Amino acid sequence: MKTENKDSMKQRKRNIKLLISYDGGNYHGFQRQNNSLAVQNILEKKLEILFGDTIEMAASGRTDAGVHAYGQVVNFFTDGTIPIDRVVRAANSLLPNDIVVKAADEVDFDFSARHSAISKIYIYRIQQGEIPDPFLRNYTWYIRSKLNLAAIQEALAYVVGEHDFSAFQATGSVPMLPIRTIYEATCEQKGSIIEFSFFGNGFLYHMVRNMVGTLVNVGIGKTTPIRFKEIMDGKDRKKAGATAPAQGLYLKQVNY
Repeated sequence: MKTENKDSMKQRKRNIKLLISYDGGNYHGFQRQNNSLAVQNILEKKLEILFGDTIEMAASGRTDAGVHAYGQVVNFFTDGTIPIDRVVRAANSLLPNDIVVKAADEVDFDFSARHSAISKIYIYRIQQGEIPDPFLRNYTWYIRSKLNLAAIQEALAYVVGEHDFSAFQATGSVPMLPIRTIYEATCEQKGSIIEFSFFGNGFLYHMVRNMVGTLVNVGIGKTTPIRFKEIMDGKDRKKAGATAPAQGLYLKQVNY
């Protein structure tokens, strides 16, 4: 259990920023848990060995159980003296092989992985085909029915811009302003994989997975593109589709 407060942490000599990649399949999300294993639990435990003091990190955002990341960003304050150019190799020698530090930088004390972020990119992958690939089962959502890509792309056009995304916010979420701006939303066929990409200034809890679940309804003909827009404009989560499975979602990039 972490006990030091944020003010005492900021009295330390260094602010370290890490770029992290992980396979979320074995973890109960990113955020530290008391009774379950999360990515943050592992990172803090191993970095405490490396830096020689307690570590309390901030992250660009939480990812749910089973969700993966190419580009999670964290930062923490430390008095540890290990040179920054040795951090990546040393950290990876301690971490399990499903969590990797890709880059390390020493940053200004006003940098926060969470609060300094200005935009993010999430991707979501769906596997198509008559026969599921067992090697993709933990990294995609398998849908046997062929999806209508043109209809999905038509619906995606309604997502772009500033909107109230209440229709795609998880029921029971912590109350927050549901207005978000999506700069770009695409859907491409890449072999047997359909890949969605969402680039925006922020995302609500389960927002991407709920959008994908509703877009799949468009792809199978259960919902029309214009009905998708009506669902979004109606701001009612109950009218939208089911939440897409976690294993198809990836935090690709965080921009500062």
